[in-house]
Amino acid sequence: MSGFDIEALRRACAGGPVVRVLVARHRGSVPREAGTAMLVTPTGQHGTIGGGTLEFEAVAQARRMLKSGRATALRAVPLGPALGQCCGGHVDLVFERFTRDTLPAEPSGTVFARALDGAEQMPFPVARAVQALREGREVPVMQDRWIVERIAPAQTPLWLYGAGHVGRAVVRVFTGLPFAITWIDDAADRFPEDIPDHAAPLMAANPADAVGRAPLDAIHIVLTYSHALDLEICHRVLLRPHAHLGLIGSATKAARFAKRLRELGHAPATIARLNCPIGDKSLGKEPAQIAIGLASELLQLRNNVTQLTESRA
Repeated sequence: MSGFDIEALRRACAGGPVVRVLVARHRGSVPREAGTAMLVTPTGQHGTIGGGTLEFEAVAQARRMLKSGRATALRAVPLGPALGQCCGGHVDLVFERFTRDTLPAEPSGTVFARALDGAEQMPFPVARAVQALREGREVPVMQDRWIVERIAPAQTPLWLYGAGHVGRAVVRVFTGLPFAITWIDDAADRFPEDIPDHAAPLMAANPADAVGRAPLDAIHIVLTYSHALDLEICHRVLLRPHAHLGLIGSATKAARFAKRLRELGHAPATIARLNCPIGDKSLGKEPAQIAIGLASELLQLRNNVTQLTESRA
C-alpha cells in the first residue's frame, strides 16, 4: 500500500493493536521504494514491503512492539549478505503502533505529518515539505525525524451481488485495490470459508433489498445465479441517481434487459447506465479473466472520478 490509508488502519485496529511498517527512506537498489507500507497484526499482515528476509524481520519486530506497547521505532537496514539479499541498497523503516484510541483524527486535508518523537512544533523544512506535497510535488517521506505522507484516497464502495465462481474470482483479484467490497448473497454456503479483509459478506433473503443499504456513490456489480434476480437488482439500482451498474452477461442479455427495464418505466438515458457485458471480452470468459477485465474497467472509472473531483477542488 502507498499513502497513509486511514480507512485500512481503522479496520485493522478494530481487531486490536496494529503496527504500521513504513519504508521511510531508501538508497540504492531496494525491493520497494519510500512510501510503501504494510500493516502487521498479531496473526497476519496487510500489504508488503518487498518480501524476503527484510520483511520477515520487520514483521517480527512489529510483533514484538505489539506485545511491548512501544509506540514508535526507526530501523536502518542494509540489504546485503547478512539478510541474504543481493540488492546492495539501504532502507530506513519506521514502525508505528496504533490502537483504536491512538488512531489519528479524521484527516482534514490531503497530507498527514507527524513527529516520531512526539514533538508538536513543526520545523520549517517540514512545513515547506507539507506545502509542496499539497501542491502535488514529490518530497522525502522522512526528514528531521518527521514523517510526511499523502492521505490515501478513500476506498470506493463496491457492492458485489453473487458469491459464485465469478464473484469469488472478483474478490480475489481485487485484493490490494482501492475498493471496499460488500459481498451479497442469499445462501451462506456460497461464501468461501476464508473471506479476505477487503470484502464484507452480507446475507440477504432477497439480495435486491440490499441495494437500498448501499452508499449513494457505490458501484454495483451484478453476477447472481438467476436472471430474474439480476433484473430485480438492476431495476433497484437504476432507481438511484448516478449509481454505476455492471452486469455479467452477453450483448443478447443486455438487449433483453434493456427491453424489460423500459417496460418497468426506465428512461433510455437511465438504461444507458447499465454496463453489460462487464470487463474486457478480449481477455476471455473464465472467471479470473472476467475479474481482471473488471478490475481494469473499475480502476479507470475510479481514476476518472478522482481526477474530476480534484479538478473541482
